Amino acid sequence: MWTEFDHESLPMRVRFGPGRLDGLGAEAERLGLQRVLVLATPRQTALAARAASLLGARHAGTFAEARMHVPVEVAEAARVAAKDAGADGCVAIGGGSTIGLGKALALEPGLPVIAVPTTYAGSEMTPIWGLTENGRKRTGRDPAVLPRSVIYDPSLTTDLPRAISVTSGINALAHAVEGLYAPDSSPILALMAEEGARSLVGALPRIAEARDEALYGAWLCGAVLGSTTMSLHHKLCHVLGGSFDLPHAEVHTVILPHVLAYNSPAAPAAVSVLQRVFGAADPASALWELAGTLDAPRSLAAIGMDGARLGEVVEQVMAAPYANPRTPRAEELAELLDRAQRGLPPASGE
Repeated sequence: MWTEFDHESLPMRVRFGPGRLDGLGAEAERLGLQRVLVLATPRQTALAARAASLLGARHAGTFAEARMHVPVEVAEAARVAAKDAGADGCVAIGGGSTIGLGKALALEPGLPVIAVPTTYAGSEMTPIWGLTENGRKRTGRDPAVLPRSVIYDPSLTTDLPRAISVTSGINALAHAVEGLYAPDSSPILALMAEEGARSLVGALPRIAEARDEALYGAWLCGAVLGSTTMSLHHKLCHVLGGSFDLPHAEVHTVILPHVLAYNSPAAPAAVSVLQRVFGAADPASALWELAGTLDAPRSLAAIGMDGARLGEVVEQVMAAPYANPRTPRAEELAELLDRAQRGLPPASGE
């Protein structure tokens, strides 16, 4: 029973539905933007060109060099491009890498962002930013990085490969899982987390015909993360991704079942919700099995992690821990990471 809680809704406008990208120019006009810089990755230049065309005379330039984990040098290059273009806003079209770059420009020099997600990462719904410098990922929380508008167009995800769709969806699922046992959760967020998780778990096995359902779930899960405190799972993923340049969504996919198993004894309410979502008594094992059924990676070794360096991960996590239902000891983290490295099933959290 919830006796007291706080809840603050995040101030952004969401437009959801097939074909919504076509309204990009009108959305920029609504925000009063006159010179808009389009952000994308090198692989999405065609989509960036489409966004530029929809902006028409408001298009001031394109920066298609977004990279995973937002290296500081890329963020600085984007700031220079924005200044040279005289940009008064930007459109971040793509996955978490591009949305993250948009947040860097919202943080400094303060450009308003229209986010157009093409994966299920959920970053567009959070005030969390991250920059990587000298092999260390630095994160922060600032409402200033929230997009002013988010355009969810399921038709933009139809070309997303199945493998990326699956890992991106499990990445989004991690937001709901951690939100359920966050110290600042609420009954409102618990409802959003359960609905978002159920949508994703139901959509991923049939992703080809369930893109809209998956995107809806990712939106809700991202909004949960945006309103709660990150815990051990995200800390581990930030270290593994930022310090070892491992692929973001794949890291989340491998790590989540292990952290969920570890935290389960200390988070019975969250486990109850996830038991309903998965229809299983052991949600951590059910998630690990789901990842295997969907041919997603289940070991850190498979995505490029050097097992000899796991001790460095433990050191970084212990040096600056996040809030968590259980306070981990170094030896517990080492065991958790060893199982994840070797692709073993999650251990009992007892």
